[in-house]
Amino acid sequence: MFRSNTNGELSSKQIGQKVILSGWVQTIRNKGFMIWIDLRDRYGITQLVFDEERSSKDLLESAKKLGREFVIQVEGEVIERLSKNPNISTGEIEILVEKLTILNESLVPPFTIEDETDGGEELRMKYRYLDIRRNTVREKLIFRHKIAQKVRNYLSDQNFIEVETPVLIKSTPEGARDFVVPSRMNPGQFYALPQSPQTFKQLLMIGGMDRYFQIVKCFRDEDLRADRQPEFTQIDCEMAFVEQEDVLEIFEGMTQSLLKDITGKDFGKFPRMTFDDAMKTYGNDKPDIRFDMKFVEVNDLVKGKDFKIFDDAELVVGINVENCAEYTRKQIDALGDFVKRPQIGASGLIWIKFQQDGIVTSSVNKFFNEEDLKKIIEKFGAKKGDLILLMSGNENKVRTQLSALRMELGNQLNLRNPKEFAPLWVVDFPLLEWDEETERFHAMHHPFTAPKPEDEHLLENNPGKARANAYDLIINGNEIGGGSVRIFNKDLQSKMFDLLGFTKEEAEAQFGFLMNAFKYGAPPHAGLAFGFDRLVAILDGNEVIRDYIAFPKNNSGRDVMIDAPSKIVDLQLEELALKIKN
Repeated sequence: MFRSNTNGELSSKQIGQKVILSGWVQTIRNKGFMIWIDLRDRYGITQLVFDEERSSKDLLESAKKLGREFVIQVEGEVIERLSKNPNISTGEIEILVEKLTILNESLVPPFTIEDETDGGEELRMKYRYLDIRRNTVREKLIFRHKIAQKVRNYLSDQNFIEVETPVLIKSTPEGARDFVVPSRMNPGQFYALPQSPQTFKQLLMIGGMDRYFQIVKCFRDEDLRADRQPEFTQIDCEMAFVEQEDVLEIFEGMTQSLLKDITGKDFGKFPRMTFDDAMKTYGNDKPDIRFDMKFVEVNDLVKGKDFKIFDDAELVVGINVENCAEYTRKQIDALGDFVKRPQIGASGLIWIKFQQDGIVTSSVNKFFNEEDLKKIIEKFGAKKGDLILLMSGNENKVRTQLSALRMELGNQLNLRNPKEFAPLWVVDFPLLEWDEETERFHAMHHPFTAPKPEDEHLLENNPGKARANAYDLIINGNEIGGGSVRIFNKDLQSKMFDLLGFTKEEAEAQFGFLMNAFKYGAPPHAGLAFGFDRLVAILDGNEVIRDYIAFPKNNSGRDVMIDAPSKIVDLQLEELALKIKN
């Protein structure tokens, strides 16, 4: 046997026992007459000692040949450690080594295998198998495993059945580009990798499975960022004979259970907010409600003062930044520069300070007298010491721009505590959104989302006003999950395809199998999918999902460890009936 114990379990209770340990050499401290080695495995670290008074000369010489990350096996006696280490579980003991076996030598690793490493991100991704040896990475993967187990247990207890769905499917429009796979046996034809198992889970409901879930890989060919990967994992769920309330109750319960396991606190009923209220109050549909700074509209107070920036604007709106009236001109200018960045695109900021001494100053004193400014302050409910920041412009754009500023201030003022959790449901999304470029409607969620029953009549003459029977779960300003009540009537589904600009032929070619299934008694059904990578990251107080994926891609969608994607040989291209265009 390679080991009788792991490197994290021995204590003073085992003093005097003979043990066998295996693992990697973490550090070596050689004093000549005595050598100490930290031996590491997944479970912890155990200190080994080689002593010229108690160890043979050959054993001591063998120990001197060891290097970092050598894989070794030792046999020896558990003894009391003179210089105890309270920071590790085995800190009261050490192993007086009697036998040493080198199982495998190691090159010097390109970065230190420690919590605080000297390796940059790209280097660590190239040697990800070494990075995983570090506590910080390994603990994240173990945390992910524990969340997955809790989810499986919860859903199984709620009568959900885990069913695997195909990975090689047909390409269907679901918002992002598909990854496609050529078929050797069907030249010129392609599979697609699923963006989600959407149609399959609906077919499972038609098949009578009633409650389905799957922790499943999904694929989207889209630009990447910290919380996005080309292949990601969903907790995908569907239920039959349910309405929106049934779905929200089940998955609110699951999330409450996860949050209680992590925080020890009971989370009451999650607040709910309509899409319209979220956009009006926070400027985005996934608001972080851990802090206030709600939007206040002031068109009625600022128009007609000969200030062209306000007079020409569709909307003038702002936020109250509490206790920040002491911000310097430099600090306010930095905020102005932030909103002028191309990715935000604002023209600038207007500020009003309600100073501690009661004096009101602003960047628009030329146009607004003290009485005007005090009316604005009153509308914001500001108190002495507060700073009001105003933005103006096109209604939709300015809300998005102010939302970005609000989140930036939340970060700067440490209002977004990663160990504090603020969940909420956002409901009543628009069913459709108009695309000016293509001059057609697109599904806000996906083509199978049902309209609110009371809005179904709007599909005839005013489809842009129809609300979706859809819902998103938000935690700390991040969309954790989203879903909808599905269309289960073939006539309504056909009408939806018409609104989205599909011809009868296109709808039949892409979704004929689903429409045909609807003819055989489809039950009312609804579902929800959690972004599992994001859920795990947020629950662990982080927002970078890459840290919670064993072998992630970089921002260019490359796996730098295995050098993928890569070219394939001409023979493979020929078999697949493909030709690379130069």
